[in-house]
Amino acid sequence: MRRVTVDVDVVLPCLNEAEALPWVLARIPAGWRPLVVDNGSTDGSGDLARSLGATVVEEERRGFGAACHAGLLAAEADVVCFCDCDASLDPGLLTGFVRAVSDGEADLVLGRRRPRGRGAWPVHARAGNLALSRMLRRRTGLRLRDLGPMRAARREALLGLDLTDRRSGYPLQMVVRAADAGWRVREVDVPYLPRSGKSKVTGTWRGTWQAVHDMRQVLAEAPREPAAGGAR
Repeated sequence: MRRVTVDVDVVLPCLNEAEALPWVLARIPAGWRPLVVDNGSTDGSGDLARSLGATVVEEERRGFGAACHAGLLAAEADVVCFCDCDASLDPGLLTGFVRAVSDGEADLVLGRRRPRGRGAWPVHARAGNLALSRMLRRRTGLRLRDLGPMRAARREALLGLDLTDRRSGYPLQMVVRAADAGWRVREVDVPYLPRSGKSKVTGTWRGTWQAVHDMRQVLAEAPREPAAGGAR
């Protein structure tokens, strides 16, 4: 496999993930910089991440989007990846994502989660994801089957999307605004493992439908004018 040599930062939003951090950070490809965004952890996640060689960004404002965007603002590499920090997704798989972006084959690459193991993707979370995928298709025409958190794109292009959501709608807003801007969006299958600990976003029916509510607000945004040339 050809090695990916472009500069890459990997944003890892983190809230009490001390149990999963060693596994996640050990799988960051050599030469890439892990940016662990500590979103108010009380289990020592930030100190542990530092001891394991990660760059730690502190984000006091709670929210998945707040953590992701703090990581994007702290990133310096040409290509930025996002990945959950709960050991449900292997960041080593991002090499293929980065290759597609750096070779100009896609502007935004998303991981389509394929469950591996009992309890990897609870039924309520799948139901919410399916509903959102259908709404996204009506809004943008994109025929995506997942709105997972594993993704890669160029940093400057991401900043140009002017993302404003700071809750669970952030990943969806990224896709919606990318579609409005004429980006080429690719979906790649990735194994989805049982996470370490309980999900802070979709761990319950209530949490799932709160996330769906946040994302419906994103889908209600008026379409933005496409940027000439997409993300390139």
